[in-house]
Amino acid sequence: MKRTAVGIVLMGILGAGSLIAEDRDGRSDRDVRRDYADRRADYRDMARDRAKMAQDRRELREELREGDWRGAQRERAELRKEYRDLNHDRWDSRRDTRDIRRDRRWDWR
Repeated sequence: MKRTAVGIVLMGILGAGSLIAEDRDGRSDRDVRRDYADRRADYRDMARDRAKMAQDRRELREELREGDWRGAQRERAELRKEYRDLNHDRWDSRRDTRDIRRDRRWDWR
């Protein structure tokens, strides 16, 4: 009798793990929606970075025109940082687009 009870309890515990793994709260499109939201945020961030880069370029031209070489060096460093950030955002948006396509392909809508 003890073996039967222990066996039933173990089967219940083992079966509960697979039930929890399949539970999606009825919202199977959450992953795709999150990827779309991430991509939109990346596009907004890229637009902000481009605006900052345009302003840094204007400031760099002004510093060079005035002959302030140390100020120009600071502006170049800021531009390098902005380019690095823009490239990271581009990479991130491409990854989100790839995830959206893969999720659509495997019907994770």
